[in-house]
Amino acid sequence: MSDPLDAFIDNLQAQIFEETRQAFGEAGFERWRNPRYCGRMPDPDASARVTGTCGDTMEIFLKFDRERVTDAAYVTDGCGSSSVCGSFAVEMALGRSPDEIADIDGEAVLARLGRFPKEDEHCAFLAAGTLQAAVHDYMIKKRSRP
Repeated sequence: MSDPLDAFIDNLQAQIFEETRQAFGEAGFERWRNPRYCGRMPDPDASARVTGTCGDTMEIFLKFDRERVTDAAYVTDGCGSSSVCGSFAVEMALGRSPDEIADIDGEAVLARLGRFPKEDEHCAFLAAGTLQAAVHDYMIKKRSRP
């Protein structure tokens, strides 16, 4: 016989998972449960830190080789929605040139997610804006090299 508190917690967890799956879609739910590319990157070629209108802050780190992103990472102090969007934004940058990354905006991140809560869509724009700022940092550093 299980403890009533254990049963309550299990039921609550199942409800949270189902609500999140419905809100984020399957891809977003899986990324929420298992974030990818999360963490600080030592010695990045470029990085940016942006605070969104909601107060969440995101940082994105990029490594380049032959003008292509070979590694990317993000950190955020924000909610699960910010983390999901940061994860997808940096994933979308992998293998791309700075010019190709210019096409990654908030709408592109939302399209990649497929489904996302309207009230959290600003997180996709924060992630894309931070990615664009990191590419801008790369271009400035590249220009200043001899």
